[in-house]
Amino acid sequence: MSTGIGGPRAVAAPRAGRQLRAGPVAYAVLTLFTAGSLFPLVWTAVAASGDSARLAHTPPPLWFGGRLLTNLGTAWTDARMGLALANTALVAGTVAVGTVLFCTVAGFAFAKLRFRFRRALLLLTVGTMMVPPQLSVVPLFMIVARLGWTDQLRAVVLPALVSAFGVFFMRQYLVEALPDELIEAARVDGASSLRVVWHVVFPVARPAMAVLGMLSFVQAWNDFFWPVIALTQENPTVQVALTGLGRGYVPDQAVVMAGALLGTLPLLLAFTLFGRQIVGGIMRGALKG
Repeated sequence: MSTGIGGPRAVAAPRAGRQLRAGPVAYAVLTLFTAGSLFPLVWTAVAASGDSARLAHTPPPLWFGGRLLTNLGTAWTDARMGLALANTALVAGTVAVGTVLFCTVAGFAFAKLRFRFRRALLLLTVGTMMVPPQLSVVPLFMIVARLGWTDQLRAVVLPALVSAFGVFFMRQYLVEALPDELIEAARVDGASSLRVVWHVVFPVARPAMAVLGMLSFVQAWNDFFWPVIALTQENPTVQVALTGLGRGYVPDQAVVMAGALLGTLPLLLAFTLFGRQIVGGIMRGALKG
């Protein structure tokens, strides 16, 4: 048995560098979680492929019927889903871009700039997150009505362009990820504040901006409370259009499920295309924090 200094280290080094491998239990747990996550989507598709009578069976059907395309076409026509999807994509995209830009600039100001009442303003910004959004609906609607913006997309976009969560999120990220020396070097080279933000802050904050942009996009896409107040069925978003499918004395639940499936598919496509970048941004942000 070696008692030298190099003996124990020589034995421990290969173990420390060995790659971890998942066992059967890990794969079984991951499979269960994956199946549980996919079940609501699969059930929505199954429910959309039948009719209300089929959904009323006990036990409910667990396999697809033959009316999926018919119900999708009915939902597309009755709910004006084409217009709703276009409106929702415009609203969610604009809100995501605006939130990322404004919150990144505000987060940079709170993280790296020195000005009076900085801490008080940051506490005030974070404190707005504690106010229930229901309390602001009446004054917000009064402002929108006075400006003549009812049933217009700007009534949904403008109030959501900046979020307190986004400002705090970007501030916390930039405190650790953006060195003061980098800003000082840009100042010495004669860069203005706008150039510092564009050429220094945005490249450093790109991972966090990707995460915030996706979160803002999903939240704006799924937002129901304020759009259903500010908009009508003549100019709807997806969530407002789905309320029209659920109206009536006996609404067709299969058609409602078909409409919900149509409204969910674009989000699934977005996650499929940009999921790797989003997860990578989260991991890089966690390592920097």
